[in-house]
Parts: sequence; structure tokens; C-alpha cells
Amino acid sequence: MVQNYNSDELIKKHRTANVELTVLKKDNTPLANQEITIEQLEHKFLFGCTGHQAVILANDDFMPEEKPKLEKSSQKWLELFNFVTLPFYWGRFEPERGKPRTKQLLNAAHWLQKRGFKIKGHPLCWHTVTAPWLLEMSNADILKAQIGRIKREVTDFKGLVDTWDVINEVVIMPVFDKYDNGITRLCKEIGQVGIVRATFEAARKANPKATLLINDFNISPAYEKLIEDCIKDGIKFDAIGIQSHMHQGYWGVEKTLDVLKRFSRFGIPLHFTESTIVSGKIMPKHIVDLNDHKVDEWPSTPEGEKRQAQEIATHYKTLFSHPAVEAITWWGLFDGGWLKAPAGLLRADHSVKPSYNALYELIKGKWWFAPKKIVTDNKGQITFNGFLGKYKASWKDEKTTFVLAKKGNDKLEVRL
Repeated sequence: MVQNYNSDELIKKHRTANVELTVLKKDNTPLANQEITIEQLEHKFLFGCTGHQAVILANDDFMPEEKPKLEKSSQKWLELFNFVTLPFYWGRFEPERGKPRTKQLLNAAHWLQKRGFKIKGHPLCWHTVTAPWLLEMSNADILKAQIGRIKREVTDFKGLVDTWDVINEVVIMPVFDKYDNGITRLCKEIGQVGIVRATFEAARKANPKATLLINDFNISPAYEKLIEDCIKDGIKFDAIGIQSHMHQGYWGVEKTLDVLKRFSRFGIPLHFTESTIVSGKIMPKHIVDLNDHKVDEWPSTPEGEKRQAQEIATHYKTLFSHPAVEAITWWGLFDGGWLKAPAGLLRADHSVKPSYNALYELIKGKWWFAPKKIVTDNKGQITFNGFLGKYKASWKDEKTTFVLAKKGNDKLEVRL
């Protein structure tokens, strides 16, 4: 364990505000010596999960046989998270050129927005699961199609999906050799910085207010170098995406803090975009590409579930304690979703695992301001410490909302 590292102290320092709240009546006089109730409604921090199931829940004609089971189990998903990643893999979104699944994904985005979620689209450009019909084109036409695809999706989903993984796994993109694909061909010709520049320019033009990410599983100096080169070229990242698929074992606090130190030096917010820890047998260390681990089944075990819950709690505490981190996304609600790994918070039969409970106890327990009744003084003031986010103040039949947006000490005023 790292010496003198205390996640609880750092979380209080970076994620809470000491508030002096002045409560006024509608005539602007102080609401003096009255009992009011303060409740937290939302976290400012983005606690996320994949949202593939929303496509099923929002579309009656898509995998209807899965809907009844998902309607029940997805309540756990709705109760815990405030941020969702929707799938925009080009090869699945538009398997036939000119026939994108826009309506399906729009339905899902509307469904999620109505339930209070902030939504991210993943990804706009990636060499894996890309459109197969790109192989029929010249590199110039591939670039034109890719730019057109980005402009179309970012424009069509503006106001619903305003955060995007613009480009995914660029470090390996030009040397990817598992199979031929149009994006690797393009990247080889115009270079890593060239393809990043082209994709970000297109996304930025389509929605100047969007939050745009570069994203990668590679946490080596090669990713740092790519980011440096892009910044020198004038490319603006709104956040740096870091994947943390820990199928080969939990990173541990020391490694996690090292990753945070190396990537926070850019002064750009960090999003942990894809996090997993397995609750079954650990994947062998000698495997370089996680996709090369082929198994018929990968069961969750009681011992593994206990370990997973402990490690998830530690991982989230470490990330939440660092001021550069703005979002953490758990990659898959259910076991078996990716590579058959038992990395979900719910088992394959949709029953709740200890890891879900451990995460819930943090996000909606330890890191949540429980409803509290406080009596104002003769100036109509109260003081309290709360996690950054949206709150409700109520007195008798009157109520209003306010936002804690600034860590440290803050002074706010509300009217009831």
C-alpha cells in the first residue's frame, strides 16, 4: 500500500463542499428559525455503466424475448448509475451502407434521457467492428465515409448524446493485424495524429459543445506520446479515456495511482471508460491480447465474488479520490457480456452479486448525502458538508433545488 495515502481524506477534499446556505422566503426576507430538509438528488461525478440493454428496452421489435428479464433486472442499473455508454460500433450500427440503425439508438437515447441519464456514444472511429464495406473503397473514400459518419451521428444525436469516444485504441490501430479493415489501412497512410485530427475536427464541427474523448486500453508511454503529439498538433481533447480491463488481476492501488499521475499531467480530465474485474478464475498473465483467451465457459465463484467486491470498492475509492477523474464506467452489468468473462455486477442469471452491493454502498451510501433536517438560524442560514451534485431544499409545502458545483467552501442562496 502506498504510504500516507488516505482515500477517504482525499475524497472529502476533492468531492465535497462545506456550504453556507442562506434560505430566503419569496419576499426575500430570511427564513429564520425554521426546520428545512436537505436531500441530495444527483451526483456531479459520472458513475457509469454500459447501456446496451437500453436498445432492447426502448425498442419493442428488437430482441423482444429478452425484454421481460431485462425489465426486472435493469432496475438495479437504473438505481445505481447516472451515466450510460451506448453502442455505436460502425459495423453493427450500419452493416449495410446507407442503412444505419439511427432510429433504434435514438429510441434508446430518449428512453435513457427520460430516466435522468447522461449519455456517451462509443465509438465513432475504431478499427475493430468497423463497417466491412469500407474494404471496397480507396483510402481517400474511406476517410470521406468516416468523416461523413461522424458528422451524421454527432448531428443526429445532438442534445441526447453529447459525449463521445471519438476514436478508440489508436496506439495499436496502424499495426493491427488480426484481420484486414478499412480504418487500419487509412491510419497507416495518414498516420495516428492525422486520423485523430480528422475525426476530432469532424466531431467538433458537428457539435462544438460536445465532450470529446480519445480512448485507449494501452496505458504505456506510447499512449502518452500519442497524446503529446496530438496536443502539439493543436488537437483539443475534452477528456482522456483510459480502459482498465483487469481480467488478469486487479491493478492495485500503487499501479492505479501511477497511471493517474502519468495521465493527469496533461491537465485534461480523465475518464475511466471501461473497467472490469472478474469474479472467477484470473486470465493467465502470458496472454497479451485479452481477445485471445478463448474459453467455453468462465464461471463466477463464491471466492471470486468476494474478491471482486473488495477490489471494486478499492478501485473506485482510488479513482474517486483523485481530482482529475470525472467519470468511471463499469463495462457490463451482467456476467458473460464480453469474452464470456464473469465481470458483471449481476450474474448471468441476473441475480445480484456482492460487487453490486459494495458499489451501491459507496455511491448511494457512503458518498451520498442522506436526507437531513436542519434548523436555520435567525439569519436564515444553515451549514453542512455535502458531495458535489444537485440537491433539494424543502420547507412545509415549498421546495427548490440547488447545485453544489465547487469543492471546498461555498456560499449559496435559495428561496422557498
